[in-house]
Amino acid sequence: MNLSKRIARLRPTERLSHVTAARILGVPLPLDADERLHISAPPNASHSRGKGVVGHRDDGPAIELDGLRVSAPEHLFLELARELRRDDLVAAGDHLIHVPRFRVAHRPWTTLERLRAAAVGPHRRVRLARLALELMRPGVESAQETKLRLLLLDAGLPEPVCGFELRDRDGRSIGWFDLAWPEHRVLGEYDGDQHRTSTVQYEKDIRRFDRAAEDDWRVIRVRAAGLRRAGRDDTVARFDRALRR
Repeated sequence: MNLSKRIARLRPTERLSHVTAARILGVPLPLDADERLHISAPPNASHSRGKGVVGHRDDGPAIELDGLRVSAPEHLFLELARELRRDDLVAAGDHLIHVPRFRVAHRPWTTLERLRAAAVGPHRRVRLARLALELMRPGVESAQETKLRLLLLDAGLPEPVCGFELRDRDGRSIGWFDLAWPEHRVLGEYDGDQHRTSTVQYEKDIRRFDRAAEDDWRVIRVRAAGLRRAGRDDTVARFDRALRR
């Protein structure tokens, strides 16, 4: 049976879970995340089977979204704790708690406090979730921002402010930046593809970076290569030099 048809024929006791639910909630996932359909149902209920389907026996809570039953965000975070690496799990959690600057339906999906309240019990996934919870921060807009921050923290650099609005000496907004160390007047920015391919975004970035420099702030920009294994040491060194100025 086609997977989309299988989704449409979910039993009332079933819900979409794990990475399948994560994709529906827009949670960022690594490129190698499982593409199969994950369905959960209570232990005593009938259970979906078939090619391309992973069944789970779990009576966790669910929410309804666009006519689909999916794992509740707090329970989804625990489901992902056994499937994702540390940085990817923290990025998923940052997405779930993020409050967009402009109102978006259903967002935020949950809060840090509710995730902490759900992470109870002796299970390994709970222990992994708790470790990730200590590294999650509000104000993070993308998985790459999360990974940049964790790279710098792992290297021993000081904790930045996430989602920082820079204002000039007259109180006028210069713009928002991914990471900031206000006491050092250093800003960190991850440049995704939209910064390169969108002329409008590119022009905004130029004005934002120029105004920050005029106000005596140092902006460190990082692209994808700076987060890959070959570029990480250089990325850390650039921030380290700026913070030691």
